[in-house]
Amino acid sequence: MDFDQIETFLEVARHFSFSRAAEKRFRTQPAISAQIRSLEDEVGAKLFDRTGGKVSLTAAGKAFQDYAEQAIDSRKQMIVNLAEMERIPRGELIVGANEATCLHILPEVFAEFKKQYAGVAVNVRRTERVKILESVIDNSVDFGVVSLPVNDNRLTLIPIHRDELVIIAPPQHPVAKMKSINLAEVLNYPLLLPKSGRTRDALENLFHEHYLKANVSMELDSSELLKRFVAADIGVGFIARSNILEDVKAGALAAIPVADAQIKRDLALVYRKDKALSRAALAFIDIAVELKTAAQFPATIQQKARKQSH
Repeated sequence: MDFDQIETFLEVARHFSFSRAAEKRFRTQPAISAQIRSLEDEVGAKLFDRTGGKVSLTAAGKAFQDYAEQAIDSRKQMIVNLAEMERIPRGELIVGANEATCLHILPEVFAEFKKQYAGVAVNVRRTERVKILESVIDNSVDFGVVSLPVNDNRLTLIPIHRDELVIIAPPQHPVAKMKSINLAEVLNYPLLLPKSGRTRDALENLFHEHYLKANVSMELDSSELLKRFVAADIGVGFIARSNILEDVKAGALAAIPVADAQIKRDLALVYRKDKALSRAALAFIDIAVELKTAAQFPATIQQKARKQSH
């Protein structure tokens, strides 16, 4: 029995699915099944009931799950404690964030962290908001970076970035010549929107509040795709200002504020309240707060963020 088998068991137990566990572990389903069979042979008990097309834990499986979770937690704590004895942060930090956050918000935080703590490996898992929060809850990532609000009393939230949505258009577009634009005027043009997510929800609510119906030309599941399609003059779109700074500077896109509506977007580091943070994790929080909140949040929020991280 090894930790790889134990982690595979926990993934199957967490999702009640061999195929989902295979996806999470980046393996084939037969490989996952083989690991579980080997584990069952070694412990001498059937751990999963696979009858009726459903996967569930047997009584032995439930008992083994407790031991397995303790073993994984003990292994992580052992690595952290040994690193602490040397007073040099080591180990690994796993951070979950979406595409735009990875590309435009976090690079300078990661760069400064690696500069100060080269011995700590940083693993970035790029996915969408719902899965980020799931990964924080099931402890498969140390931190998530998501938009606020987050209504879950199991989580600690540390605001690190404030942004606003703006209209983007190609430089030759009529909208690009405006200093600002009313929401109703925006909807005179074909509109490119995110397919889903918090930004899409905020926009739908905004249209509803203003009794407006959007002329949606395309729905896209990537902010980078949205930028490229807008640059190709397919339509105009809404996007966070921080995501298009380089594009505006290069003359590929124009950013225009919405005159009659401010759409703010706050991002926060989130982690489980019951999580024992390593020195490396605490250092990461400090760097993120120092670099990202100084010019964006009031001093009281910055102080609260620092207090929460310790």
